[in-house]
Amino acid sequence: MVSKEDVAHIATIADIGVDESELELFTGQFNAILEYFGILDSVEGMGGATRSRSNVFRDDVVAPSLPHEEILKNSTDPEDGFIRAPRVI
Repeated sequence: MVSKEDVAHIATIADIGVDESELELFTGQFNAILEYFGILDSVEGMGGATRSRSNVFRDDVVAPSLPHEEILKNSTDPEDGFIRAPRVI
């Protein structure tokens, strides 16, 4: 069972603003979700997988790429031989 303190800690880690008034509601919802997982854990399976698994991805094929100078022509502001992208914060 999850306590209010656990929910407050999880909210802090996830950087989600949870008011003191919401802790009771979220604690109840969190525990209800965990109860459903408990029900799923108790269900007996029918054995192994019914379908075989296979790799659906193709093998990599080495192919020549475009010349470096031609690639940099597409960049509006290359820097030191590289494509400069906008800063992401």
